[in-house]
Amino acid sequence: MLKLLIGIGIPYGGVIGLLPWVASAERFVFGVPLVYAWIFSWFVLTSVCLLVCWRMFDRDAGTRTAQSH
Repeated sequence: MLKLLIGIGIPYGGVIGLLPWVASAERFVFGVPLVYAWIFSWFVLTSVCLLVCWRMFDRDAGTRTAQSH
């Protein structure tokens, strides 16, 4: 369950949950509107969340399968 929270829940909450708040802000990040910077940053942050899930939960799954054959 923690794997789903980290891999899916955090990115979903970051993009869908906070997007209305971010879209209402009239700020800029390096000359780019905040809403575009927010969405683009979640491309990278989602990959980071999936990497954390893989390292915490699935890293040894491939070696366990290879050793059983």
